[in-house]
Amino acid sequence: MQYKLTAEDAQQTKEFDIAIQDLKIAVVGTGANGASIGADLVRAGLDVTFIEQWPAHVEAMRANGLTVHLPETTEVTPVNAFHFCQVAELRTRFDIVFTSVKTYDSRWVAELIKPLLHETSVVVGLQNGMTIDDIAEIVGAHRTVGAVLGIAANMFEPGVVTRQVPPSGTWLTVGSYDGSHLQSLDDVREVLSHAGTTEVSPDIRSSKWMKLIANIPEMLPSAILNMPLLSAVAIDGVRPVMDAASREAYSLAIALGIKMVPIFGKTEADVPDNDQYAIDLLDAVLQSYSLPDTRVAVLQDWDKGRRAELDAFSGYIVEHGHRLGIAVPINEAILEIAQQIEDGTLEPGPANALLLIDALVASETATAAAL
Repeated sequence: MQYKLTAEDAQQTKEFDIAIQDLKIAVVGTGANGASIGADLVRAGLDVTFIEQWPAHVEAMRANGLTVHLPETTEVTPVNAFHFCQVAELRTRFDIVFTSVKTYDSRWVAELIKPLLHETSVVVGLQNGMTIDDIAEIVGAHRTVGAVLGIAANMFEPGVVTRQVPPSGTWLTVGSYDGSHLQSLDDVREVLSHAGTTEVSPDIRSSKWMKLIANIPEMLPSAILNMPLLSAVAIDGVRPVMDAASREAYSLAIALGIKMVPIFGKTEADVPDNDQYAIDLLDAVLQSYSLPDTRVAVLQDWDKGRRAELDAFSGYIVEHGHRLGIAVPINEAILEIAQQIEDGTLEPGPANALLLIDALVASETATAAAL
């Protein structure tokens, strides 16, 4: 069973429970997603502290507030922003900490904020990838809440976010590490309801796997092509590569005992008992969370000269496929191409479509030969 509280419900209810108003909330990592969600919470009257590692971004927010361009309006929100290097100066014990950093930063950021927690604090990973185990290992399973985001946002300059999906179209799913339904989880759900329609999942690991299956075909392939997602999908021959990568991720999830569950506002009736669901999840991303200029997170990292989260996407599938002895050749090829870009031996661009298509042809040829 899933429990929903919509952004519209929260907006209509101006007088929230005093306990929610009194919660001390931190958003650690205020890039495009973290900043825009954090701004929603601030505008709802909640007590929110931003903690950010990009110095220019912190200074811009302090000087001018956070500007969020939405599809139909622009909001400028004054925020309370601190540098990562100032965390040791903070004496607040936060009730809820939302982390919105890159997956490869999850462990050290959990160590960074651990001194700011009390026994019943929770750390909510507003991130792609399977970060819940890393966080739980450091702050404790009883303090760990996983999350799935259905949102699209870009940030190309400090202090300014372009949020391409407003709260009315944003979906968030949260769940405790062990599936228990506690007061702290209800608090997280109510807080996040100001940023989008919010559900509680009794099996957050499976829910996060659904988002991973949706991310696999979009994140690295469109970044490899150096194109917005909708443009990448339109290149002849690329969508079949994306679908093949999705199906590999689906098969691996089944082998790991992951349950296929609805996300993005889908219902149980929308979950077929086969790998068509993997294709449906990508379709949902394309239809609901992609505009013509939407650039995936990996591509935004490369645009900024930063290391991308390869291990969170195809890298994760390859690692677990090897561990279980399950062939994932399309994800292996995608990862290899992306790694070449990371190493500087290959430039991202549309010409790389041939590399992706060749990988699919080689896989299909090998499969046919083995029959």
